[in-house]
Parts: sequence; structure tokens; C-alpha cells
Amino acid sequence: MKAIIQRVAKASVTVGEEQISSIGKGICVLLGISVEDTRKDTEYMVRKILNLRLFDDENGKHWCKSVMDKQYEVLCVSQFTLQCILKGNKPDYHTAMAAEQSEPFYNDFLEHMRKTYKPEVIKDGTFGAYMQVRIQNDGPVTIELESPTGPADLKQQAKLEKQQQWKEKTRSKGPSESGKEKAASRAEVDPSTSSGAEGDVSSERES
Repeated sequence: MKAIIQRVAKASVTVGEEQISSIGKGICVLLGISVEDTRKDTEYMVRKILNLRLFDDENGKHWCKSVMDKQYEVLCVSQFTLQCILKGNKPDYHTAMAAEQSEPFYNDFLEHMRKTYKPEVIKDGTFGAYMQVRIQNDGPVTIELESPTGPADLKQQAKLEKQQQWKEKTRSKGPSESGKEKAASRAEVDPSTSSGAEGDVSSERES
């Protein structure tokens, strides 16, 4: 599953002359579903999309708050062309899930997102229709996101997320605390190992 997430000042979807949906400040999500996608891909993408820290906090610090933190809106639009593979200059879409399967899959994605966040702030277009999507990108800020494709990728992703969490936890510690940890790790070294090594060096010099 692939998604393009844009931070927006406003966005809307029109079919023909009728405006189907519109949002104010928030994110617009263009979603491409592949033939290999499962419920796990839906859960992963919903979690990542809603928790992406694309917004400033109340002090103006960048990249601190998610769309849920800010209580902003989300506009989702199904876009199978994200699954494009170029054959020369011609786009090929055989990796995109067929419409008869992808429509209920997409609806399940929306339902999961509404249950995770708030139903009234999740908007969408008209599946399969020819739509005009108006996006006022705020920044601009645009993020590409792709779900892991297999068990190995999932394990790697989980490992990377744990490493990132550890880095953030380390950054949040004060300098004195970090210094104490380094001092403690140095104290754990066996002093006899050090003195023995020095003794060897001195004996070599004497000989």
C-alpha cells in the first residue's frame, strides 16, 4: 500500500459540478492499494498516517504534533495510479488491486481510520469516479509512505522504530544524566585488566 500525505490549509473533492467533500487545516491522503495488501497493511498505514508529526506545537516548534494531536481533519482519496509501473513511457497498473476487491478494502481502511480517530473528521471522495481534487499544500509538506511488503520488512520496520524511540528517549535526558551513565559504564571495566596490560608494556621496555 502506498500513500502520499500532504499537509494542507484546505482541500476538496468535486465530481462534475458537485463538491463531495472538503476540509480545512489538516492532511490530504492519496491512497494506492496493491494486489498484495492485507489487513495488516491497513493497520500499519492508518497508525502511521494519523501519528505523523507534521504540525507545530503551541510554542511554534516544528514537527511535534500529529493531525490527531491538533484535532485537524483528514481527506482521503483512493488513487490506484500510485501503483504505477512504467513500461518505457507507458504506465502499467497490474500491481493495483482490481476495483471489485479494492472498493471494500478501501472502505475498510476508512472505517479503521474513523474508529482510530474521530468519524466526523475523516472525509473522502467518490470511489472510482473521475474527480477534481483541489489541494492547498501548506509548506509545502509532502510525505511518501509505503507499507512493509513481507515478514522480513515488518521485522526491520519494528527494529527501526525501536531504535528511533531509543534515540528520542536519549535526547530527552539531561546532560548530567548521560554523563552519569558514561561514568558508570567506565567504572564497570575490570581494573585488573588495565593494570595487567600496563605491566606487560613496562616489562617489554625493561627487557
